[in-house]
Amino acid sequence: MTLIDNRADAATTAPARAHWIDDWRPEDPAFWEGGGKRVARRNLIWSIFAEHLGFSVWLIWSVSSAFLLAMGFEFTPQQLFFLVALPNLVGSLLRLPYTFAVPRFGGRNWTMVSAALLLIPTLLFAIAVQHPGTPYWAFCLIAATAGFGGGNFASSMANINFFYPADKKGTALGLNAAGGNAGVSIIQLLLPVMIGGAGIFGLVKASEGGIHLETAGYVYAGLAVLATVAAYLWMDNLTGATSKPREQLAVVRKPHTWIMAFLYIGTFGSFIGYSAAMPLLIKLNFWVADPAPLGTGIYFAYYAFLGAGVGSVMRPFGGWLADKYGGAKITLIALLGMVAFTLAVLVTLMQLTPNPTADPAIASDNQSLFPWFLAFFLVIFAFTGVGNGSAYKMIPAIWRREAEASTAGGGPERAAALDAATKESSAALGVVGSAGALGGFLIPIAFSSPWVDDPMAATKSAFVVFTAYYVVCAVVCWAVYLRKPAKATSLAVAGV
Repeated sequence: MTLIDNRADAATTAPARAHWIDDWRPEDPAFWEGGGKRVARRNLIWSIFAEHLGFSVWLIWSVSSAFLLAMGFEFTPQQLFFLVALPNLVGSLLRLPYTFAVPRFGGRNWTMVSAALLLIPTLLFAIAVQHPGTPYWAFCLIAATAGFGGGNFASSMANINFFYPADKKGTALGLNAAGGNAGVSIIQLLLPVMIGGAGIFGLVKASEGGIHLETAGYVYAGLAVLATVAAYLWMDNLTGATSKPREQLAVVRKPHTWIMAFLYIGTFGSFIGYSAAMPLLIKLNFWVADPAPLGTGIYFAYYAFLGAGVGSVMRPFGGWLADKYGGAKITLIALLGMVAFTLAVLVTLMQLTPNPTADPAIASDNQSLFPWFLAFFLVIFAFTGVGNGSAYKMIPAIWRREAEASTAGGGPERAAALDAATKESSAALGVVGSAGALGGFLIPIAFSSPWVDDPMAATKSAFVVFTAYYVVCAVVCWAVYLRKPAKATSLAVAGV
């Protein structure tokens, strides 16, 4: 069976329909092997690139905020944590409309728009950091616009969900999300080098001539232009990936939407929240500024990227495990792992001496605990990555199983139900992703709330709350999706 792609005859039939595919049947094995797989893979590659860029811009403040003091800005730890948290709040709010934009405008078209919007936070960032007199409120507004990058995830995942058959969605969505999530690690690894703030473990030297944060803004503005052009040239829209806003909003009335949102706050919310806060956590608890330039203790720029990197790498693995063993089982294992190692991080924090900047000897004492702190934190990141991948596998699986359970196999009613399930699950991905991203706002705020005098006490209390939340998530996952007999006692059906 031949893949029908309007791009081939756009010049003679309908120029306005270029890059639109009318015939898309990924569940048909002959169609998939006859060309569908190749087209899906091409769209996945460029979706990953655009989403990767979005995540980097979204989290640009997570590491750059730690360098603002060196550039002459006088901000408190509470103000810095708030700058880190703001993009995550805006990004979480934008994820829902970004999801709905895919059926409205087309996946390719919206990828172009969302990539171009990244010029706003990158160029404003580059301008503001060059002027030490820029007021704090202006930084807050600019940091909020970085939330555009957070919205990209939802539209990208909703788009790719349409391209792949059910038995390959876990891996495809895992790869797409991992490529995006890796943008967090890459910006945290390369930004210090680009701006002249630090090298990479002595293997790569920082540029000389002082710190220039604006360089990162200009580099990512250029990459935003590249992503826009790439989407224009090599991505496609699917005619069948359309639905009315009312149909998409119907998912908010489904219990599974909010159950999965609750679980995803635990997995992805932790990933993005810890990624945003980790550079400042290391800087405030293990490092002092003197003697310049690298100070005393653990230099945060060398380690900040590791957590996001581990979580990103593990996400497709979580999707693959979910395809093989079931998303609910893998999600439960991930949540239990997060409980255990969050408690281990808390035990380590209990042994730290607060405020090492008051005495370099304190930083030296804290430094001996850093390997344990880092190791436990990296394991948490690994479990968040696995949980992110498995949770996103669960969403389309839940909707597909419900469609199969409510219709007879082999008939047009089943085909229509499965088509509606794909559209609804794509909308659900956006709702769940939007809720999950709220964790990226709440976690940095919890670590150093503006109304708390002792940041260390706030951090310890936050980890206690996080541990309790993971326990509740694990119980909910087991009770709803795994408890036997599943059909009689849970909302879900077997195989999720």
